[in-house]
Amino acid sequence: QKLQQDNLAIRQQLLEQSQQLQRMKALEAEAATLRRILGAKEQVPGTSVLVELLHVDRNPFLRKIVVNKGTQDGVLAGQAVIDADGVVGQVTLSSPFSSEVTLITEKGQPMPVMVQRTGLRAVLFGSGRPNALELPFVPVNADIENGDVLVTSGIDGVYPPGLPVATVSNIERNAAYVFAKITCSPAAGVDRNKFYLVLQVPQFNDTAKSSQPLPAIENSNKANQVGVPKQSGANVNP
Repeated sequence: QKLQQDNLAIRQQLLEQSQQLQRMKALEAEAATLRRILGAKEQVPGTSVLVELLHVDRNPFLRKIVVNKGTQDGVLAGQAVIDADGVVGQVTLSSPFSSEVTLITEKGQPMPVMVQRTGLRAVLFGSGRPNALELPFVPVNADIENGDVLVTSGIDGVYPPGLPVATVSNIERNAAYVFAKITCSPAAGVDRNKFYLVLQVPQFNDTAKSSQPLPAIENSNKANQVGVPKQSGANVNP
């Protein structure tokens, strides 16, 4: 009976240690991911905010996630989201304490890209599938091959130039069609990571432009203040 009790206690201790070992492995993997993201943070210009995944949209037809930072931490709609491997998506909705991120795999989600090898510019679209992107409107005779890396071109003012986005995985060329059918695989872990970086890259501010005085109106006001000779008999509005 004592041997049975000792055996039961040893088994229980073994289960507890196994649980602790699994937890330690998860923490080690999480620490490795954070180290990689912090390394990517040093290579990206401007400031950035580290965010953590809260939950994934339950709708199987939507590629959206929710992270744990919002406007209180400077996370605003329109900012780019990356991980250690490349672009993940873009903040599309921000509340004080959380934000919604639309992934690059979202159906019809556009992104200006450039072929790193040749400099060819194109627009990449999400396909709605977890690990597939589409590169339409590329001519059949364009210089693009399987394995080419697509990076952000930076012409949209949202994503900094040079960030990895995807890799060309399949090209179908048919002389009967003007454009080739190109499928790409995302470089980032859009469906597997827990931590991301939100890039707070300076954007073009329309309000700053609108706050500048308009020369035409300003000149006309000055002309009225100085006084313009008026013809006699002319009607002048108050």
